[in-house]
Order: sequence, then C-alpha cells, then structure tokens
Amino acid sequence: LRPGSGSRQQDPLGGAEGLALASDPGGTLNFLAMVDNLQGDSGRGYYLEMLIGTPPQALNILVDTGSSNFAVAGVPDPDVTSYFNTELSSTYKSQGIDVTVKYSQGSWTGVLGTDVITMPKGIYGSYTINIATILESENFFLPGVKWHGILGLAYDALAKPSSSVETFFDSLVRQAEIPNIFSLQMCGAGLPVSGSGTNGGSLVLGGIEPSLYRGDIWYTPIKEEWYYQVEILKLEVGGQNLELDCREYNADKAIVDSGTTLLRLPQKVFSAVVQAIARTSLIQEFSSGFWTGSQLACWDKTESPWSLFPKLSIYLRDENSSRSFRISVLPQLYIQPILGIGENLQCYRFGISSSTNALVIGATVMEGFYVIFDRAQKRVGFAVSPCAEVDGSPVSEIEGPFTTADVASNCVSSVSFHEPVLWIASYALMSVCGIILLVLIILLLIPPRCQHRYTDNDVVNDESSLVRHRWK
Repeated sequence: LRPGSGSRQQDPLGGAEGLALASDPGGTLNFLAMVDNLQGDSGRGYYLEMLIGTPPQALNILVDTGSSNFAVAGVPDPDVTSYFNTELSSTYKSQGIDVTVKYSQGSWTGVLGTDVITMPKGIYGSYTINIATILESENFFLPGVKWHGILGLAYDALAKPSSSVETFFDSLVRQAEIPNIFSLQMCGAGLPVSGSGTNGGSLVLGGIEPSLYRGDIWYTPIKEEWYYQVEILKLEVGGQNLELDCREYNADKAIVDSGTTLLRLPQKVFSAVVQAIARTSLIQEFSSGFWTGSQLACWDKTESPWSLFPKLSIYLRDENSSRSFRISVLPQLYIQPILGIGENLQCYRFGISSSTNALVIGATVMEGFYVIFDRAQKRVGFAVSPCAEVDGSPVSEIEGPFTTADVASNCVSSVSFHEPVLWIASYALMSVCGIILLVLIILLLIPPRCQHRYTDNDVVNDESSLVRHRWK
C-alpha cells in the first residue's frame, strides 16, 4: 500500500505489486473513492449503501465487525423504510436453508440465498454473495435506525448456520482478488448520539488509506480468528493503573466490534473503572444511575463537562510480545451528548457499560481511531483518526512502546471457546447422556430388589448439559 508516515507502518501487501494495485485509479481498488462512504452515529451504528439484485435495489447496510452473516430485511417491517424484495430480482437464488442469528441485543430468522451486489462507494464491479433475507426479527430493527440490513465482517467461524457459509468479505477477496485486509473509520466524536443528522465514516475494503490517519499504526495480534479477539494487558484511569490481574480484562474474551455501541467491560473491570473515574473526577457526588445507564447527566450548554473527567487508557500487546502500546480516549468520547432540553441544558450518557462475557471495544472507543483489520497478517492496527477532534482538539491518543515485564506472558485463557470446540463439547455431552440413559435402561430391567431408589439429587438436570451460546 501507499507508504505511511510512521516507523510502525508496514506494507500489508508486502511489496511493489501492492503499491501498483492500490494506486491504479482504473483498477478494482481506489481507496479515495471509499472515503466518506459511511453514514451514521455511535448510537445507531454506521452503514454503507449497497445495491442488491437485478435490477438493483438500494439498501443501507450496518457495518459490524462482531458478526459474520450478511443479512437484509426481506419483508416489510415497521422500523425499516426499505427491504429487499427477492421476487423483483432476476438473479436471486434461494438456498432454502433457514438461519437464525442472535446478538447481545436482538435476533433474527431468515433464509439463505445468493445474489449480486455492487457498492457505489466501494470496490468496482459486481459480485455474487451469500445473503440472508430476514423474515422475522426481535429487537433487531429499532425505531429511528436508517439501515436495512447488516454486514458481518468477522470470520467464518461465527457464520450461521455453519462456518461453511462463505462470508461477504471472503467472497470479495476471492472474486475481486483484493488483499485480505480492510480498515474502518467512524467520525462521530463529540457529536450527539442518535441525533437528527448523520456523521461520516469510511470503510476501506482491500487496504489502508493514508489520509484517514495521523502518525504511526500500532498493531496487536489477533488471538483467535472468530471475533477479532485481541489481548488487553491493563487499563488506566487518569494515568493510574487499575491493578487488576490482566486475565480479568480478557474474561472470557476481548474483541474489537463496530456493531457494539459502547465500551463494554467485564463486571469486575467495570466496577473498578467506575470507582476510579468517580474518585478522580471533579464531581463529588454523582448519581449511580448515570454509571448504570439508567439516567442522563445534564449541564448548562455554556458549560463543558468533559474537563471534569479523566482520560481512559487501554494497553494492548504489541506484535513484539515483550512490548505494548496504549490507546487512550478522552472524556469527549465516553461522556456522550445525547439530548438537549430546552435552550439551556445538554444531557449526556455514560459510554461504558458492564458485560457478562467479554470486553468489547465498541464505537465509543473506535470513533477515536482508524482501525485496520489485517486478516492476512492476523493483526488489528490502531492509528489516531483526524476526525477524532472536538473543538479543534484531538480526543484520542496512541503511545508506545512500553515494556510488558510487569504483566503475565499470556493474559488470555488457554481454553478456546469458539464454536467448533463448543460443537465437540456438545457431542461429548450427548455421548455421556447416551451412556447414562443406557445404564438407566439396564437398571430398570434388573429385578426390583437390586434397584437403587433414586433421590432428586441423583437426577441430571437438563440445564447441567447446556453449552452457553457464544454469539455476540
């Protein structure tokens, strides 16, 4: 790709051939044409316009790096202004396979098929893609959203109903012969969440656009190829280390997910962060409802609350495992304007929440950075985004390198939880249940005097054999 400005920048394509491809305005890739191809905000997500079918039907598609299915509304929905009518497309082919996807909020059920897509501000050309038409949904399409489908950009391990469903981006890499890398910039820093207008952003498919970042790109390895799972070493609030075991930050995974609105933290980490922010902020008494998301905090519009709160820093392991770097967000990113009251008051929400099963670097943090998903070299890169400014001042920082001598050599659980392992575990549990059932049948056939009288404590509860879903 075109050379970057910092010593940390490397050419993901690995040579002059990549330079020629990226700089050829008549070729498949023209990164400048992809700049500002997104609209949206951190509250309702960022979306890309896509033309689907023949003749083309224009739909807005949510960009989500935390799931792997490409799906669009296939029937009218009260919260959706447009949908993909398969009967009007001469190139649509149904596969007749039902698919259900569940997220941390919402779910949908639909049918798999294929059709051709083009992107007015994306890669040149049309491509045949697996597409799920959503026939039923629950808490997925919400009031006020301006998108009509979802573009899952994670790995095929998360694809439903199985990893054999080729993902959207894998199809592009294969058919368009582009490099296996994409990058994402979301420009909503300091702007109202879910406001009346939309903010810009850029999804660059096939590489890196130098105008979308400043300084160096810092890379952290992808630990597992399902979500974009990374390794977090420590957190600081106002420059003070939380002093937690580093495994707490990765319980049970840490991922980079554009489809999640907030910075989500495991409960123990969340509690420590809230206590540290409350302790270091200049506000003596603050409602607990603000921290839990049930209440907004309001200030006079002439005041800026951001000066009252500390900086938040996340340390990620560098590609050189003995080093780390930190990405920092100022309160302009996590104290988010959401509602104006009358002429005098502006209300804000807390852009951090607790999570039961992951640390999720969502839009709250990602709006501060240009994020590179370098699948070819199994790494995620972060660089400061020029649009991450409020009142002309940057609200995000990247610094490094730092030594990792003060943290464990591995902060990620050695147990892998992605779905192939879950299937193996499920089959193993089914086998055990089968053996137990066989033993019970044999015991029932034994004369009564030899039978054991079972108590309630001996019964295997159905819940004991359930495997937790690891879906987003």
